[in-house]
Amino acid sequence: MATTKFLIGLVCAGIAGSTWKLERSVINVYPEPLRWQLDPLTEKRLALIKRAQNELGVREKTGHNDGTRVEAYLKSVGLHNGDPYCAAFISYLFLMEGYKAPKSGWCPDLFPASRLTKSTLPGNVIGIYFIDKKRIAHVGLMERVDGEWCISIEGNTNIAGSREGDGVYRKRRHFRTIYRMADWLSEGRSK
Repeated sequence: MATTKFLIGLVCAGIAGSTWKLERSVINVYPEPLRWQLDPLTEKRLALIKRAQNELGVREKTGHNDGTRVEAYLKSVGLHNGDPYCAAFISYLFLMEGYKAPKSGWCPDLFPASRLTKSTLPGNVIGIYFIDKKRIAHVGLMERVDGEWCISIEGNTNIAGSREGDGVYRKRRHFRTIYRMADWLSEGRSK
């Protein structure tokens, strides 16, 4: 008796499954659901971050702010070989993405009042204040946020996070150490 019920159940499942295949073939005639799309500003932010990620691993040739890539960063803002390049690196990224600004090798220039923000969006520029210089003396590009930490991509730094480094690195900085943030991408602020 149990075997008969089991066999009848299999036959019913087989019939239902064959019917389902017919329905599925009808469903497959319709196009796949539309993929979600990012808004244009988010796409710009992600493109800038991708450009910065592609620069990770760049190292100075002799440890004196030199080498092919470093010299390209410096040249993009009219600086000379051997000059500090953290701000030039940020300006280079924006230039390569088609933006006219920021364009400076001087860190404080990347933080005009019209660009200051408290927003922690990817692509925003972070500024680190140095007491001995009495100014923002190092900058980076915010990649993402991890709790109370900012993950950034920075030029002219090193593993320790110095502003006198040897290349382009990904850094993890606590938000307490970030003096200013600037948004060069938001509406009314871009291109």
